Amino acid sequence: MIFIRFAHKNIMFFQRQQSRGMRFRKKEEEFESKLLDLTRVARMTAGGRRLRFRAAVVIGDEKGKVGFGVAKGLDVARAIEKATRLANKNLIEVPIVNETISHQVEAKFGAAKILLKPQRKGRGLVAGGTVRIICTLAGIKNISSKIIGKTGNKINNAKATIKALKELKSAGFESHTLS
Repeated sequence: MIFIRFAHKNIMFFQRQQSRGMRFRKKEEEFESKLLDLTRVARMTAGGRRLRFRAAVVIGDEKGKVGFGVAKGLDVARAIEKATRLANKNLIEVPIVNETISHQVEAKFGAAKILLKPQRKGRGLVAGGTVRIICTLAGIKNISSKIIGKTGNKINNAKATIKALKELKSAGFESHTLS
């Protein structure tokens, strides 16, 4: 009799463990990632140069979610992995209306200044470099953009683009003024 109870408890314990594991398992979302920039950076110490790698990664699901991350690591693989993890943490939701954005928006980050304009259907993605990669991964198919700032810094341009996309309002949003 004791053996049967003991066996029964083990079975129950095993079933409980299985259900716990399934309950805490996260739903895997499919994100596409793109390496924006990979740079070798060095700092001087008494013993000489310490080399590290800096990676800038953009991830997106092409359905309105996009994220950007920058990280350093002792080797390329670690830097990319850390940057991807940061990009996952910094995901933003982009309101997309008819495969474009709802209104014109401008943003500045450091010396980078970005202008994003909505375009009619069929016009395509008229954007260069960093802005093109971010808009593609966000799922915006028709947009016109211009990098107004005088910098070629990819990281600042990416941060300015993300800032501009954060400032977008959904199509149903109406601004109410107090009279």
